[in-house]
Amino acid sequence: MQVMATSSEQRFRRVLNPALKIVALGDSIIYGFGDPVGGGWVERLRREWMLPDSAGHVLYNLGVRGDRVSKVSIRLEHEFRNRGELRNQVPDAIILSVGVNDTARLGHSSGRNFTPFDAFGQELAHLLDRALALCPVFFVGMAPVDESKMPFSNCLYFTQADQYRYKTATQQACEARNIPYLDIFDLWCDRGEQWWRSRLGDDGLHPNVAGYQSLLADVLHWRPFTELVGVGEPSYQG
Repeated sequence: MQVMATSSEQRFRRVLNPALKIVALGDSIIYGFGDPVGGGWVERLRREWMLPDSAGHVLYNLGVRGDRVSKVSIRLEHEFRNRGELRNQVPDAIILSVGVNDTARLGHSSGRNFTPFDAFGQELAHLLDRALALCPVFFVGMAPVDESKMPFSNCLYFTQADQYRYKTATQQACEARNIPYLDIFDLWCDRGEQWWRSRLGDDGLHPNVAGYQSLLADVLHWRPFTELVGVGEPSYQG
């Protein structure tokens, strides 16, 4: 199994090859569902990096709608190994964003969680450990949901209480492994209910166009990520 490179090795690699290859793995928020204009925050960033005056980083959107942590874990290494572009090369970093589908309650608001909490912790630990063995990892957390719009798809009930429990477990697991974690849930909630509700689509679960613009702005103002991609304080505000 490949051992994660040291910080000095990573810096040396950046000097030799300043254009990074990054894979973004996760659920519909990575995929960009709900943004017919820009295709989601990952797609918006991919397009930005294709501009002539950009750093030329390569970003692969590997989001799958409905994926839970266990599903991402199953496809993690295969997706990673096939995105190096050149023989014997692999991507430089992984962005993970998954977990909200695990929190859903099935059938009714007091039904069982799609992934029981204890099982979620075990599956998440397995995913993070395997990802870290491949390359540096960055985790973008989940946005709050609008409970008044539930059920989603007539059968799934998402609540902020469940979200908070699962996202806290995710944040703690990341911190224990020195994985940078962007706490979108708290960040958005701190901006006020009117603000974050205006960033969600009619289903109450997925961001709308403005929501994905805000997500991208949050990622581009996240210091661990800006240090990775080698940019200063961005002007993009979302």
